[in-house]
Parts: sequence; structure tokens; C-alpha cells
Amino acid sequence: MTARPHVPDPLPSGADLDGDHRWSQVLNRAQGAGRRGGLFLDRDGVVVEEVHYLHKPADVRLIDGAAQVVAEANRRGIPVILVTNQAGIGRGHYGWSDFIAVHDRINDDLAACGAFVNAVFACPHHGDGRPPYDRADHPWRKPNPGMLLAAAERLPLQLAASWIVGDRATDIEAGRNAGLAGGIHVATGYGADEAERRRALAFDGDDFRALAAPSVAEAAHLLPLFANAAR
Repeated sequence: MTARPHVPDPLPSGADLDGDHRWSQVLNRAQGAGRRGGLFLDRDGVVVEEVHYLHKPADVRLIDGAAQVVAEANRRGIPVILVTNQAGIGRGHYGWSDFIAVHDRINDDLAACGAFVNAVFACPHHGDGRPPYDRADHPWRKPNPGMLLAAAERLPLQLAASWIVGDRATDIEAGRNAGLAGGIHVATGYGADEAERRRALAFDGDDFRALAAPSVAEAAHLLPLFANAAR
């Protein structure tokens, strides 16, 4: 018999952990009516420094410029959504309580810089995961688009006007699979690998733009969202 994973009770405000073990948390809805383009950000290697199986708040370090990019999106009314694969949970290296503690620290560090994310979506499923997390091709696991599609319904977002920033080719592929306008691959985290960058940029095409930048701070200069949003 498979042991039921421990689920913290109560969950943080706005959070839901459904029967398929998918994490969603809407923290703040962007002001204004109607669907709009959003900014999807991978977490590790984009917003915070890459740490193997990050699960301790003391190990959280914001990447230089990340908070400023989030704050600028906040100022422009652009929803900011973290979408993160969490194989560490699936493999049993840490649990949801650790995940919550890490995000509390991320939220506090962003707040100290005058920034906030609107929502967080996480998928623990992995082919090497322990049951019930052992689904290799779960619809929410990037490069599948499930987290992005769910965010579009919850916030709501116009996916065709949205962008994603990630350090993995799978982040950029998830953006293409979700029908986003484009994605920016950054050289922080796993993005320092040249082969990873080549795979990410291979998704560039007529209906989806794949660009490259040294970090999320430099990526902001390439985001049409920032150029087109009303000031």
C-alpha cells in the first residue's frame, strides 16, 4: 500500500493541493478587467539561484535583478506567475512543508524589494518519483503546458500575449506548447550550458519567438510585455 504524502493543514492563503497533487496558489490578482498578457517565470535558476533540491529557506538567494523585474511587472499591472517542476518532492527528498517554507522566504525577499508574484504553480510528478508522484509525462510537468493553462484560467490571462523566462529548454518548450507569444532563455542556473541554450532557441519560429539573454534582468529589455504595457 502506498503511503499518502503528508499534506500541511491548513495550507497557506490562496493555496490548493488537489487530488492529483498539483500545487496552485493565487496570491494577488492584477488590477483591472479582462484577460491580459502575463509573465511566466521558472523559479530555480531564474528568480532564485540554482540549489540542488532547494528546500531550506536559508539557501534562498534572489538572482541579481530578479526582484526589480518582478516589481516593474507589478507596476505595469502584468501578472507574474512562477511555474516550477518539483521533482525533489516526487523523489521524496523533501515535502510540501519545505516547499511552503521556501516560498515564504522568496515572498519575503521579494517584498523587501517592493515586489510580489501573483501566483505559484508547482508539479511534483516525475518518471523516477515515488507513488503517487511517478507519472513521467504528467500534463503539468514542463515541457507540458498544464501549469500555464491552469494559470490562464485562474487569473485570467491571455496566453497569446504572454511570455515565459526560463533557464531550461523545457521552460521555453512549455511556453510554445501553451500558445504563448514567446520565451526568453537565460544563462543563469542550468542555462549556462550551451547545448541547453541551443535546444531552447530551436523553438523559435513564425508563431513563437525564442530569444536569449544573460539573466532575467537583461531579459526584461527584450519583453514586448514591458514595451507595450500602459505606463
